[in-house]
Amino acid sequence: MSKALPMLPSADTLHPVRLPDGTLYPGSVFLKPAVADHPRVSVGEYTYYSTFDPLADAAQYAARLFPYLSIGSPEKVIIGKFCQIAHGTRIITQTANHRMDGASTYPFAIFEVDRIGTYRSTLPRGRDVEIGHDCWLCDGCTILPGARLGNGVIVGADAVVKGDVPAYAVVAGNPAKIVRMRFAPDEVEKMNHLAWWNWPIDKIAEHEALIAGGSVDDLARLAV
Repeated sequence: MSKALPMLPSADTLHPVRLPDGTLYPGSVFLKPAVADHPRVSVGEYTYYSTFDPLADAAQYAARLFPYLSIGSPEKVIIGKFCQIAHGTRIITQTANHRMDGASTYPFAIFEVDRIGTYRSTLPRGRDVEIGHDCWLCDGCTILPGARLGNGVIVGADAVVKGDVPAYAVVAGNPAKIVRMRFAPDEVEKMNHLAWWNWPIDKIAEHEALIAGGSVDDLARLAV
């Protein structure tokens, strides 16, 4: 079990937000325990998903976030630690695609019981979806098959993201474009090297104020 902190519940907690009256808020879940039974999903500790439409069954969160990722899909979704995933986010995986190498994209085979199981083998093997640590996926965004987001990426509301997004970029629009970089190139290199999300959880708790509100140089001094 992950060690509990005064500021954070255990990373194994399903509903980590407790309201002032003491009740648990059902709209936020730590994603790792919510999707623990899905063999094609890997999620780091403390990554959370928030929704205005909570699900009664934790097993349904994988189907909501990764609607085309079946247990037998060849691809995976890999999400880092301390990510923040907002309501309406969808991560689309390669299995959602249709064949595009012929005259028509119509999936005739899925309507025949003897052929439905072979249809996936006619699709090209796509890349896994990879989302780095400490990424913020804003309301209603869509991550397309094979997208790879570096650490610290912010995805704007309703953005549609494909391809590779460099660490600490802010992207928005459809298709998503880089709006700005959060840090200078040397600072991005420092942040990736510091990898505060891999620090012992007690150290993260001790220096939460700097992590949330300090500068890159402030954090760098902690590593000396």
